[in-house]
Amino acid sequence: MNRKLLPLGAALLLGAFATPTFAQDSDAPDVAQPTAAQNSVEARFLALEQRLAALEAENARLRASIAPASAPAGTPAQAAAVQVASATETPAPAYADEGGTASQDRSRGTVGFNNSYAFQMLDNAEAANTKPLVQLAAASAGDLDSRVVLSGGVTAIANQQWSDTDSKFGYLMRHPTTNNQIGKSVSEAVIHSAQLAVTAKLTDSVIAYAEMLYDPQQSFGAGNITALTRNQIQLRRGWVMLGNLDKSPFYALVGKMDVPFGLNETVSPFTNSTNWHAFAGLAYGAQAGYTSENVTVRAMAVQGGAQFRAANVPVQGTSVPSRLNNFAVDARFTLPFGENGNSVMAGASYIHGSAYCQGYPIFHFNPCDDNNPAVAAYGQVNIGPVKLIGEYATTTDEWPGTAVPVPMNPLSQFAAVEAEAFTLGGRFGFGDYSASPQGRKFAVSGEFSKFISGDNGAPWERQNQAVLGFSWFPSESINLFTEFTHVDGWAPLNFLSGGNLPDGSSWSVREADTNVALIGAQVAF
Repeated sequence: MNRKLLPLGAALLLGAFATPTFAQDSDAPDVAQPTAAQNSVEARFLALEQRLAALEAENARLRASIAPASAPAGTPAQAAAVQVASATETPAPAYADEGGTASQDRSRGTVGFNNSYAFQMLDNAEAANTKPLVQLAAASAGDLDSRVVLSGGVTAIANQQWSDTDSKFGYLMRHPTTNNQIGKSVSEAVIHSAQLAVTAKLTDSVIAYAEMLYDPQQSFGAGNITALTRNQIQLRRGWVMLGNLDKSPFYALVGKMDVPFGLNETVSPFTNSTNWHAFAGLAYGAQAGYTSENVTVRAMAVQGGAQFRAANVPVQGTSVPSRLNNFAVDARFTLPFGENGNSVMAGASYIHGSAYCQGYPIFHFNPCDDNNPAVAAYGQVNIGPVKLIGEYATTTDEWPGTAVPVPMNPLSQFAAVEAEAFTLGGRFGFGDYSASPQGRKFAVSGEFSKFISGDNGAPWERQNQAVLGFSWFPSESINLFTEFTHVDGWAPLNFLSGGNLPDGSSWSVREADTNVALIGAQVAF
């Protein structure tokens, strides 16, 4: 019987027993001689049974009329349970699509995680300036099914460094200053960086992204790595992007992002190439692009002034970022061949205002008299487990500050030069190639990169970097690695050619050698 009818039946029974006739049963005569009262009780029971049977039939008819045609057969109690479950089930949340019509949220959840996506977005080695494309590809592959995807990453390292020149360590994965490295031998066990990111897929074609970064070793703050000025958290990247590769190859975004210039990747497990240090831009601006299997074209309107990294066009003779007067364009062509993801890629870039426009003495974020454009050409080859990269970038004009404009200073003999950088590297992967987002489980790598920042023989002439690396991905988002790095030269950007010492000399040292033995772990979640 339906549960809702049980109280009604009980009430009928109580009502029947509460009549005067049932109250007199204790004084009734012998049952062998039924009385008129007893006959009356039997009649009442018969009438009650008939009423209950009628109610049962009505209840069955009502259940049949409201049950879905596909409902499974079962007892009345089972049917009632199905009805209760259907009535209490919470509907899936809805959001408005591009047309403004509410539709069911296909994300199947409000907040989610994706380790592989997190590693690719937060990795500093690969896809250095193509994170929006990584994001669009992830959305197309269904990796952003949740409305909000939370990501995080931590890179911890321990190393020993040696220099043949007192307090001159040229390894660029930390700022080379005497605030942090004293003597000829230094060691450390530190958090190199930590990141937290939020990706919000607001509709099928609108994505919002924000990435927070803690990086005391490469922070521009004053002091050493324990100073509060270097232990700050910044918004490293953030944008709102319109794009859906399932619908269109075009996309656009506005925010703080990597400038589309050069390749700026590395085959090393951790240490960035010299090209990245010299030319990888980070700036406010608006980017638009087109991407397909073979062709990718990107263009960005870059905010003027001295931006966060490697972009600078003066605004009325100042570094105030009050105009969109800088821009960058990049185009690359990819040709797949054979099987196993084999491909050849070639690309070229232009930026209207590089970082190398400042006069003497050079100091980061100082205003420039004029912009200094830069161009880049690069290539990449993937053949099975082998990856090869090559890149060259240069300014189109001389960097004014690489010459000392003081006739009485002996350093004035060195002429100004264009800023240049190039990288050559190769990596061989082996093991289960599906174990990591980089397509490898184990890998050995070798890379050489060079920054040319001065005339032949100048103390600030160049800085070379050679890296041998080995990495292991025990899971898709954990990279355990070791590297040995050798650096020739110590050429810091600030006061590169001098201007900060009383005797007029430069603190750059062409002959300074640095060796680094390093182990580390990069994890994402």
